[in-house]
Amino acid sequence: MKLESDLRRRLQNKPILLMTHLVLGYPSFGINRQVIARMVENGVDCIELQIPFSEPMADGPVILRANQKSLDGGTRVEECLDFAAEMTAAHDINFLFMTYYNIVFRFGEREFLEKAARMGMRGMIIPDLPPEEGESYLRSCRDLGLAPILFFTPTSSRERMAEVAGLAGGFVYCVARRGVTGRKTEMNEELAAYLTACRQATSLPLAVGFGIRSRPDIAMLEGRVDMAVIGTRTIEIVDEQGAEAVGPFISGLAAASG
Repeated sequence: MKLESDLRRRLQNKPILLMTHLVLGYPSFGINRQVIARMVENGVDCIELQIPFSEPMADGPVILRANQKSLDGGTRVEECLDFAAEMTAAHDINFLFMTYYNIVFRFGEREFLEKAARMGMRGMIIPDLPPEEGESYLRSCRDLGLAPILFFTPTSSRERMAEVAGLAGGFVYCVARRGVTGRKTEMNEELAAYLTACRQATSLPLAVGFGIRSRPDIAMLEGRVDMAVIGTRTIEIVDEQGAEAVGPFISGLAAASG
């Protein structure tokens, strides 16, 4: 798949990659546009574009509030798709859609995935679709060249990891801890052992998210995984300091991985 091959190419020049996240339409598409430009300019390797949903079950309070405010402002799925098409045309980087399955189902699963593939999206992240319930989704992703990003979690058994690894594409998203996004994650013996198990379970690149917020957080992951995911903290920075502050923040993170 294009996503996996591009990540492996990028890893030839970096000890660890960066993936960032934003909620489309929050605080506006105009601000999204500025933030994405700053991210690309400062060394991000993947950007996760979240189509807002009313019940984002995997997300903590910051991203939950961003989803709600985006929806309150009138954001619609078609707007998100049009904006994503604009971004894939403007920037040579890996873009992925993240959303919840009801969005895809209501739009029409095959139609949604075909549209994503045509616009140049590299993959899909749907946290609430277990792989055993997503046979048609997984098949369509592979037919269309989209990477279906699946999850390892701290509660995953070795057998479950093997099952997930056999169905995933692009990379595997390793959830750093129990719970939702946002709360800081600490490196300890339990997390180290979990990441070792993740590495043993698949030959795909590994990304770690949930609670990764700073350069020291990324440094602690080097040599253990292939990509760090920064989500909540970038939204907080835009809220507190504006879109321009994203550039220096990402540059500081990338310095740890460049």
